Amino acid sequence: MGLICNCRVVVDGLSKDNNVKFAGVKCKIKGDLQYMANACDNNLSASFLTLHFTDRSGNAVNRSFEFVARTITSVECREICQNCEVTVTGTGTVGENIYPFVAVFRDQVATSNKDTVQSFVITRFFDQNGPATVPQGSIVAVGCV
Repeated sequence: MGLICNCRVVVDGLSKDNNVKFAGVKCKIKGDLQYMANACDNNLSASFLTLHFTDRSGNAVNRSFEFVARTITSVECREICQNCEVTVTGTGTVGENIYPFVAVFRDQVATSNKDTVQSFVITRFFDQNGPATVPQGSIVAVGCV
């Protein structure tokens, strides 16, 4: 995106061994979360976001999926203790099903700290069930001043 953004987040990160929740499933499912995003508040139509979950639970039902945002409706930045937190909302698909989503990414300023996906909720389908850490530099946020 060659556009100046007031608020932007670029994400390319993997978080391993997370215990996530699925709607209608009592047990938490262990797996890996791969996040990709380039979201800009001034160019929502060109923004993108994906989440790929790889089920590592070994259960009989494999719950691996890919979520692809089809419409991003907002990208909002806020500063939290010198770190930049970006909330991205919209709707997307898992297979043929359409769901609203909210994802919250935190770019940690201190290079000794890992970046964090604070939450990722796909309404009526999936909740990552708490913060998930990704390697430092996996989340780059601009617009928190």
